[in-house]
Amino acid sequence: MRLDKFLVECGVGSRSEVKKLISCAEILVDKKICKDNKKNIDEVNTVVEYKETRVIYQEFRYYKLYKLDGYITATEDKKDKTVMELLPEWVNKKDLFPVGRLDKDTEGLLLFTNDGKLAHELTSPKKHVDKIYRVLLKEEIGEEEIKKLEEGVDIGGYITQPAKVEKINSKEILLNIKEGKFHQVKKMLKAVENEVIYLKRETFGKLTLEDMFLGEVREINREDVI
Repeated sequence: MRLDKFLVECGVGSRSEVKKLISCAEILVDKKICKDNKKNIDEVNTVVEYKETRVIYQEFRYYKLYKLDGYITATEDKKDKTVMELLPEWVNKKDLFPVGRLDKDTEGLLLFTNDGKLAHELTSPKKHVDKIYRVLLKEEIGEEEIKKLEEGVDIGGYITQPAKVEKINSKEILLNIKEGKFHQVKKMLKAVENEVIYLKRETFGKLTLEDMFLGEVREINREDVI
């Protein structure tokens, strides 16, 4: 792989930016300054350094975020703040995108990757990936409403798949679903004549929030995800 392409793929900068770094003697290759942006390197074994730190090549990258409310799940938007703005500087954002979606006013677990194949596996309706939400309700919820949620409800011409509900108290539940329809949780509770006043996704497949704090980002491995 060419040195400039390697640096771009690793998120050091754009092609023009890394060419400037190379020409300004900012890049070391095997402990020596390299000013040849076309130099071919072994992306695994060649030691490339920038700012005294080795640049490690990773074709695919995975990060999990404890999303705050007030941000939409998109890579860019002309009106609203996006979840990309919650990612700190150290995150390699090249080709990164959020997997699935959380509503603007929803908190919780959100995965970012540049691995399109994995993203498809996690969001395909055929894969039935569990997603658990903590839901605070406006009204008390009874056993009859819980049974309806577990059996499937009509959310506007679509009957949801069977779900699992754990009742925490009269106005709080953990809702486990395998789908990701637009505003699905809110629509499901509306279908049983209730209203969501707070929503947080706590798990997504194998991923959990663990002891993360609101707004925190962690880099993870593919094995952590699926």
